[in-house]
Amino acid sequence: MPPGSPATATLTLPYEARRKSRQKVVLDGGGEAGVILPWGETLRHGDLIASSTGLVVRVVAASEPVMLIRCSHPRELARVAYHLGNRHVAVEVMEGTLKISPDHVLRAMVEGLGAQVELATQPFDPETGAYGGHGHGTAAPRRFRPGGSKQVS
Repeated sequence: MPPGSPATATLTLPYEARRKSRQKVVLDGGGEAGVILPWGETLRHGDLIASSTGLVVRVVAASEPVMLIRCSHPRELARVAYHLGNRHVAVEVMEGTLKISPDHVLRAMVEGLGAQVELATQPFDPETGAYGGHGHGTAAPRRFRPGGSKQVS
């Protein structure tokens, strides 16, 4: 099923739920489904998941609490990104802003590095890493595969 295929349903989930490899979910229209993903895969906003019965579900990133991190200079923001990455923190990289899940220890760290932090409620869709997962190495980086398809039962 190519990206951009029409979906017959939607599924809105926060980031942590999109990381689970096996779960029972309630579709936005009220129907139930079971999601089974390969270990280490994460559903991304816009992904399509399909069932053997022909149901095609478009994944939607739910709005959730996040911290928006900004700096007065790009070099300072790169430095903050380095320190977050060094701690294996899930980070969504945006133009001039880093987005992470709220954490008081990380907030103190980035503010100590000179960053400004704003609390917000927005969809969170962090980077998955250079190889698109946890070391499988065969898939293209996820950031180049928006709307890819997966299996749902």
